[in-house]
Amino acid sequence: MPCPTRRNTRNSRHDDRPSKARPSSVLIASVATAALAGLLFGFDTAVIAGVTGALKAKFALSEAWLGFTVSSALWGTLIGALFVGMPGDRYGSRNVLRMLAFLYVVTALGCALAWNWHSFLGFRFINGIAIGGSSVLAPAYIAELAPPAQRGKMVGGFQFAVILGILLAYVSNAIIGSLGLGDVEWRWKLGIVAAPSLVFFALLFRIPNSPRWLLAKGRDAEAKDVLAMVGMSPDIARRELNAPKGDAKLSWSRHRKPITLAFLVAMFNQFSGINAFLYYLNDIFKASGGSLSPDLQAVMIGVANMVFTLLGMLLIDRIGRRTLLLWGSAGMTAALTVGGLALLGVLPSWLLLPSLIVFIMFFAPGSGAVIWVYISEVFPQNVRARGSSIGSSSHWGWNAVIAQVFPIAAAWSAGVPFLFFAAMMAVQFVTVFFYFPETKGVPLEDMDAHLAR
Repeated sequence: MPCPTRRNTRNSRHDDRPSKARPSSVLIASVATAALAGLLFGFDTAVIAGVTGALKAKFALSEAWLGFTVSSALWGTLIGALFVGMPGDRYGSRNVLRMLAFLYVVTALGCALAWNWHSFLGFRFINGIAIGGSSVLAPAYIAELAPPAQRGKMVGGFQFAVILGILLAYVSNAIIGSLGLGDVEWRWKLGIVAAPSLVFFALLFRIPNSPRWLLAKGRDAEAKDVLAMVGMSPDIARRELNAPKGDAKLSWSRHRKPITLAFLVAMFNQFSGINAFLYYLNDIFKASGGSLSPDLQAVMIGVANMVFTLLGMLLIDRIGRRTLLLWGSAGMTAALTVGGLALLGVLPSWLLLPSLIVFIMFFAPGSGAVIWVYISEVFPQNVRARGSSIGSSSHWGWNAVIAQVFPIAAAWSAGVPFLFFAAMMAVQFVTVFFYFPETKGVPLEDMDAHLAR
């Protein structure tokens, strides 16, 4: 998109056309910094897969209490996602992200130094608040900075950072697990995330507030400076100022469609089983047997996740969000069915690893790449953070329930949860086909009218 200081009017009447201008360094730095919240999100949620055995032994946990321990952070994410919207809209995404970054640092160290089970639960719960809050505000911040034609790719960078964080967690677990640290190994695995958390906290002081948020607050002079720095046309952001005043209140009667879409895309994301697999991946591979170590198989899954998330980022602004969700739903249904039958002994057990890799091949560019883009772009500016919190809290609420129930269900039958998730992906295909609109290339200011069609 042309920088406002340049005399280039070729695309001035069509803000949704792909821009040939190179993104400014400030825009790139701002998007990359916000995306670091995704890296911490992925690292903190996946690192638990490498310590479930140690926690179970350390605190003498049953399967049910192990599920409660793992899900303790997820109940925190639900709280963070539910309540961060209002301060995000009031104080700005960047400013609230600074507070959440500080929580990342404190809770990483707290989990590593936990003196008993209750203190561990407390730090994990607060860690979850930081994860849940940043999962709302970081994509919203990126969406408000990104040109329409590149919004999917840029917000998709947040999801890529999530996947990179997951892979780093698996690699970190494998490296620390090879050092022979004994009883303190699990503490190092959890505490290491304090390092990238500090980096994230420091970088947040080097990026600007969202110009759309500044304009919504009447801080026009500051907004003009930021608009010039990120190369965004002032006309795009200023159209938000002319929106009806009723937009300032998030209501079911006014925002029924975006609320429903955000809830459904987040719910189905979790009913794919993705996070249940990520949290309990080592346990799943142990149950299936095989010659490869669970840690090595987990790294293979993490690599596949990263590669196919990159593919999703390349495709999301070309073939669209809806198409990726449809293809992903169909592929995941087939892969999960094969994995479930392999765990039930109907098919050879060696099919489990390839079925999970195929599952990732369809999840990553589908639900994985689309969720945060879709949630962050379907709401009007004045309620974007609050609206995004609905989708994010739906994501984390279902995540917490599934994480708590999964080990109990898997202990009863390892394959049945896979078949349940396969059935839910078939339901997602039908729902997306009949209800979900395509939002590719639609300017944020026009999204409300687009969804009303």
